[in-house]
Amino acid sequence: MTADDRAGAYARSVLRIIDARTGKPVDAAPARRGLTRIEAHTEGFDVTALRVLLVADLLVRALELGGTPVWALLDEERQQAELRAGAAALGIRPFEDGRDAASGGLGEAQVIHVVREGGDAEPDGVRVAVAPVHSEAPPQEGEPAALRLALLSRRRDVPVRLYAAALAEAQDTLARWRRAVAGWAQRPSRPIPDEVRTELRTAWEDDLDVPGVLGVLRWVETAPELSDGARFETYAYADRLLGLDLARDLGSQA
Repeated sequence: MTADDRAGAYARSVLRIIDARTGKPVDAAPARRGLTRIEAHTEGFDVTALRVLLVADLLVRALELGGTPVWALLDEERQQAELRAGAAALGIRPFEDGRDAASGGLGEAQVIHVVREGGDAEPDGVRVAVAPVHSEAPPQEGEPAALRLALLSRRRDVPVRLYAAALAEAQDTLARWRRAVAGWAQRPSRPIPDEVRTELRTAWEDDLDVPGVLGVLRWVETAPELSDGARFETYAYADRLLGLDLARDLGSQA
């Protein structure tokens, strides 16, 4: 397969998402590659609300990686300051005010609503349901990226229990991967193997299977047949979706 063939195949791949209303998969991107509007319905501020915003952020990132323009909106009037501050800490890119959509929108071809599972929000259109986060209290300590990784480690339709052990494991994984990426960056660059790139995209385009993406990274971390340069490029590419700042420690190793 030539480089042009690979580019064409990646351009034709489509993110498919389960519509919570019907239980059936739908294309997250319109067939004619028009604008997709992502609306996050948080219903207040808590860790589950942050997970709703995180899933919306992943949708935005995945669609943009596939070449689809996206308009991201926050449909919530309460506790916006807390929501936006919490989202920023987790590396979630800013959402515009959802009231802007009421003024006519931007001629979008697709609308996807990200809602709480079992919540009160029942907007018309495709709905992506996010399972709750169970935590004794919103985490106040530790690096926010570790919380992001802990939330990413479960499919969005699976409830998450945030205990100290889970956050500590996420922090250890994050630190290990950042050290590894910084070390691999010192080796000659090599392209991402086609089969690895395909596995990554197949995972995230299958109903946003982010745990599947993380599984590919765990394999790449130790696969003896891969060069360090290919490992680096793989992690950098996957982090465009994950948003874990895996290249943060570049240049820190002598």
